[in-house]
Amino acid sequence: MKNIAIFASGTGSNAQKIIDHFRHSDIARVTLIVCNKPGAGVLQIAERENIPSVLIDKTAFFNSDTYIKVLQDAKIDLVVLAGFLWKVPANLVQAFPNRIINIHPALLPKFGGKGMYGHFVHEAVIAAGEKESGITIHFVNEKYDDGETILQERCEITADDTPETVAKKVQALEHRWFPVIVERLLSKI
Repeated sequence: MKNIAIFASGTGSNAQKIIDHFRHSDIARVTLIVCNKPGAGVLQIAERENIPSVLIDKTAFFNSDTYIKVLQDAKIDLVVLAGFLWKVPANLVQAFPNRIINIHPALLPKFGGKGMYGHFVHEAVIAAGEKESGITIHFVNEKYDDGETILQERCEITADDTPETVAKKVQALEHRWFPVIVERLLSKI
């Protein structure tokens, strides 16, 4: 049985989909939720689902190996960033090579990088007059939204779309594909 840690900063809708996907699995289970924002919805999900959670301290996260030890002690096989808004420090990336993945709400390399998350991405996609958007699931390296792409899925953008309607289309792709890709990667670990 493989162990998944989900890092999230917000409501946790992708975390919930992954938890649900592996609820009765004999492959893996979500065994830890890591959050950087007190009061985030994902912490309520962790409590409701009876999954241990850790609220991380920014200084310790960026300047120590504290959380590497937490993940190693929990025997984490895969770290899944599901709306986690901090850049992952190099020491954590090196401790879990090719075992940290992220989902980005656009077709990278477009609309990626620092500050490009959530509605900011969808607003930029609309402002640029893009005809499509989508999701990118990728390995995490030391740079924002730069690791090797695992999967991209697309959705059409129409003249009637708003950032809110694009967000709904993109979230539907996230919920459909993220748990599947997590399972696929775990089968190779």
